[in-house]
Amino acid sequence: MAENTNHYVSPLVERNASKEMAELFGAQKKFGTWRRLWLELARAQKDLGLNIRQGQIRQMARHVDDLDFKKAARYEKQTRHDVMAHIRAFADVAPKAAAIIHLGATSCYVGDNADLIIMREGLGLVAEKLAAVIKLLARFADEHRSLATLGFTHYQPAQLTTVGKRAALWCHEFVMDLQEIEHRIETLPFRGVKGTTGTQASFLELFDGLDSRVKQLDRAVAAAFGFKKICPVTGQTYQRKIDTLVVNCLASVAQSAHKFCNDVRLLANRKEMEEPFEKTQVGSSAMPYKRNPMRCERVTALSRLVLSLATSPAMTASEQWLERTLDDSANRRVVIPEAFLAVDGILEILINVTGGLVVYPKVIAGHVAAELPFMATENILMAAVKAGGNRQELHERIRLHSQAAAVQVKRMGRSNDLISRLRADEAFAKVDFEAVLDPAKYIGRAPKQVDEYIREVVTAVLRRYRGRLKTKVELNV
Repeated sequence: MAENTNHYVSPLVERNASKEMAELFGAQKKFGTWRRLWLELARAQKDLGLNIRQGQIRQMARHVDDLDFKKAARYEKQTRHDVMAHIRAFADVAPKAAAIIHLGATSCYVGDNADLIIMREGLGLVAEKLAAVIKLLARFADEHRSLATLGFTHYQPAQLTTVGKRAALWCHEFVMDLQEIEHRIETLPFRGVKGTTGTQASFLELFDGLDSRVKQLDRAVAAAFGFKKICPVTGQTYQRKIDTLVVNCLASVAQSAHKFCNDVRLLANRKEMEEPFEKTQVGSSAMPYKRNPMRCERVTALSRLVLSLATSPAMTASEQWLERTLDDSANRRVVIPEAFLAVDGILEILINVTGGLVVYPKVIAGHVAAELPFMATENILMAAVKAGGNRQELHERIRLHSQAAAVQVKRMGRSNDLISRLRADEAFAKVDFEAVLDPAKYIGRAPKQVDEYIREVVTAVLRRYRGRLKTKVELNV
């Protein structure tokens, strides 16, 4: 619960996201990064020959995290400009450098570059947690690689699969998401040092028209923050399409999470599988027996939020006029942090759920036994033909028995008695029903597919994150 109960506190921070992700999008990180950007700009400018003294650099470096938010707020109230407010606040603690802070730069030098730095770090956190979910799902798939279960198409019983194979399907969607996020981290560009409308005119002036120095400055600042790529051209801002690409990666995670958790919820209703349920957990305030899948429900709720947030960056990117308009700012301040915070919360819950999934093999076996007689009719038919029967006559007998059994199930609410009917029919007397009804005969290559998938796909993924995976989390609420 928030300490100040008079103020709204985002549930994304209070109930869902991790401390590390919440701090990443906090004020200290944002404005501390602004100061580091000013510091690295001044260092590069000094190295390239501008009249900047080492004492100015040292004083800036000493105070990058010495942030007085109240003073900055007072300056912003006066100037109605957040960047100018923080320039003044920085100058107050680094007075020797006051004349050279933000030299030649525009507001988007700190604003945009800081956003890219923070988004890249956020994607790194998301990637590690995704890898943890993949590890846990792969472990679960391996454990249940051969456990036969009903497959479903149209949410109607179809041919058998295995619990492990189904988990491999869930796992691979997250692998696809991780591949997209890793690509985005690798290719995310730095806005760089581009000036007010992206022409670098102010820096060309500072370096007396020396084009090579301006290009070196751009590369030096990007390198200081570990960026391999720089936006080749910009207006005042980097292309807002980059935000779309980043948030779309997060929305892709939300899609996979939503699908997985919906499946768990459906299976919980069938009593085949459940999310973890703690000893003291209460399922319902009114119904003490309830074991509601509340964690998976939270994931689907948060996932819908992320999917809805993904529309905003696309609209913002399409709305930018010429070199830029400011109608992006208020939107981005909300959408980008909330997309990251929500996905972080989703992954925290998923680590908890995938690390503690509960399977009920006897319930699963009962459901298989109820449907397998219908699925096995072709094999029963072939076995009876091999024993000397007439295929057409046998087919008609199975058809009539199947319809009669279906009446017992659907209209009378009784169990499926098809096998009993067939056993009692002398035309099938030579059929080995125990062999024909072995579920293992109907799962195809599912166990081997799980083995191959873990060996050929998951192992390579997890190798990249060895030693960095947190596979146990304590949920906030």
